[in-house]
Amino acid sequence: MANPKRRHSKSRSSKRRAHDFLHAHSLSECPNCHERKLPHRACPKCGYYKGREVLEIKGE
Repeated sequence: MANPKRRHSKSRSSKRRAHDFLHAHSLSECPNCHERKLPHRACPKCGYYKGREVLEIKGE
């Protein structure tokens, strides 16, 4: 197995990892209940997607 010839500096590792962070998901508004939801997904609160109910939500 190959070994690295020289160690990488902390600065070099930090520069490489500068782009490794989490992004916030973009959210859209459910047209039925106006809750924030992930786009192209059924609303977890009301169970509607594209104007029709696709999930049965317990507790209603």
